[in-house]
Amino acid sequence: MSEIIFESKDVHFSYLGRYPALCGINIMIERGQRVAVIGANGSGKSTLLHILDGLLFPDRGVVRAFGRDLDEEALADEQFNRYFRSKVGLVFQNPDVQLFCPTVKEEIMFGPLNFGFDHTAITPIFNYIVDLFGIRQLVDRMPHQLSIGEKRKVAMASVLISGPDVLLLDEPTAGLDPKTSRDLIGLLNQYHANGKTIITATHDMHIVGEIADIVYVFGRDKKIIRSGSPAEILADIKFLQDNNLIHIHSHTHDGKIHVHPHQHLRHDHLHA
Repeated sequence: MSEIIFESKDVHFSYLGRYPALCGINIMIERGQRVAVIGANGSGKSTLLHILDGLLFPDRGVVRAFGRDLDEEALADEQFNRYFRSKVGLVFQNPDVQLFCPTVKEEIMFGPLNFGFDHTAITPIFNYIVDLFGIRQLVDRMPHQLSIGEKRKVAMASVLISGPDVLLLDEPTAGLDPKTSRDLIGLLNQYHANGKTIITATHDMHIVGEIADIVYVFGRDKKIIRSGSPAEILADIKFLQDNNLIHIHSHTHDGKIHVHPHQHLRHDHLHA
């Protein structure tokens, strides 16, 4: 029988009580699934991840995680909070929000040390992680000196070193060059092969088929307007176009107008 990791029922959330971000979200995520949440800018993808990570709480509706309501009371329980934080890791869309230690090495080791692991015990894991991400040459540098791609690798390494069962990723390929994106996708699939659950918010349509088994599409009304397999969703060009996930580009060639759908490949700017 499948284990339900997250379940949301009629979840609503608004910023400052005035700016709706989620309007009646129902979603169920099982252990080991690869889930993609797609939608245009401002459709609520980041807000959903922040709620699943216990950083925000719904104005209305219920979110359950690991069989327990995920609310302020639950996270005030030190035992559950520690359990939940050990199980779920969020990689923010903007790595500068996440990186705060003086050096890359301290950044990556902060999580396990904060969970009470012995420095000697985590050193082999640290060495494995930095080699896995190819960032050994960065370990003595300050995070703010790094490129966006390097920061994103460090941010992800700082989450993965603790081995969370659930990984929440907010626009993981934003600002990355093609090779770094390919390397990142390979790492994510390797992580999933070990039985981990991965939930990715993205509007890079080129990666959806490789990182997801199921896709949830958020609409302009901050609701889930469709769900299905990547093949089903990506094959519906008109649906993607109508929901601002691809756009139509026209050009003139040999005196004729040619029209082609273009997917949104890179979004270096930041949106909720």
